[in-house]
Amino acid sequence: MGNSLEQMAAAFDPRVRDLAARTRTLIVDVYPDVVEVPWPRQNVAGYGIGPKKMSEHFCYIALHADHVNLGFNQGAELPDPEGLLEGPGKMLRHTKVAEPEDLEVPALRRLLEVARAHRASTRPVEPSCLYTS
Repeated sequence: MGNSLEQMAAAFDPRVRDLAARTRTLIVDVYPDVVEVPWPRQNVAGYGIGPKKMSEHFCYIALHADHVNLGFNQGAELPDPEGLLEGPGKMLRHTKVAEPEDLEVPALRRLLEVARAHRASTRPVEPSCLYTS
C-alpha cells in the first residue's frame, strides 16, 4: 500500500477515487498550504496546518467502499447550523460524500474554513517559541 491519497485510493472503485480527489481539491482550495499526512492502514489522509495529527490537523478524508467521509478532528466544537456533521464521538465528526454534488454545498466550504481557523487558534505553542534571545 502506498503512502499518498492517490496510492491508497488506487485500491478503490474509480468513483471513490474521484470523490477522494475532489474532496482533497476542496480542502486545498480552502487552505492552499495544507499539510497532508496519509495513514495507509486506515485508508485515511489527514490535513492540517502542520504534520502533528492531534495538535495540527483539522480534517481528514476516510476512504470507504462506496463513498468518502470528510471528517473534522474538532467537529464537535464547530458551528454546524445546516446539520451536515454526524458521529457519536467526543470530538470527531464527519459528513458523507457519496456524490460530487455533495462537495458543492456552500456550508461544507464554510465548515472547512472554520475548522482550519479553529485548529490554528487551539494549536499549542511550541516551547522553543516562548523564548527569545
